[in-house]
Amino acid sequence: MSEALLVHLVDDDEAVRRSAAFMLKTAGFRVQSYDSGVALLKEVRGLEPGCILLDIRMPEMDGLEVQRALREAGCMLPVIIMTGHGDVPIAVQAMKAGAIEFLEKPFEKASLVAALEHGRERLQQKARNASQAEEARDRLNILTPRERDVLAGLVNGLPNKTIAYDLGISPRTVEIHRANLMDKLEVRSLSEALRIAFAAGLGEDDGGSGEVA
Repeated sequence: MSEALLVHLVDDDEAVRRSAAFMLKTAGFRVQSYDSGVALLKEVRGLEPGCILLDIRMPEMDGLEVQRALREAGCMLPVIIMTGHGDVPIAVQAMKAGAIEFLEKPFEKASLVAALEHGRERLQQKARNASQAEEARDRLNILTPRERDVLAGLVNGLPNKTIAYDLGISPRTVEIHRANLMDKLEVRSLSEALRIAFAAGLGEDDGGSGEVA
């Protein structure tokens, strides 16, 4: 049985918070309630992983402003928007800004649970991706700096002759480095080596400097 998912419930209406929290707890979720987006943002640095159930209409900061502030603070937890019937266009804006779902009040328990399960899947996928990236970076760490330079060139789609020219070495030396790095990575094809490099983020930001974050 999977661990109960934490829901950060954000709504300025106390009655809504009470009813939604009851619905969530009876569905097997854990709940942390906030009476405003400002209250949530005060805790953003220490938020436990989970989903954020965010009302779109609130004083001080509305849902869109809160969502923007969360992203600016580096919080990438899945956001589900709660909206009234007249606020669907705003909810669409929220989805364009990264919200994964929106629910029109009053919503049914089944719709709420389905949205949160979608959020759980996002969290699990993010965790898997992080684990794969870490494993890939560990594998690349066994390469020499020159082998990483050659791999960076391959990531950028460069032929051996161009890599050799850029690095000031012979094409034959590039071939040797390429064979060595594939042997160290225990791969049989260039595509396998590239998959590891892509998973590690090689060349994402700098166009392939040969450095691994």
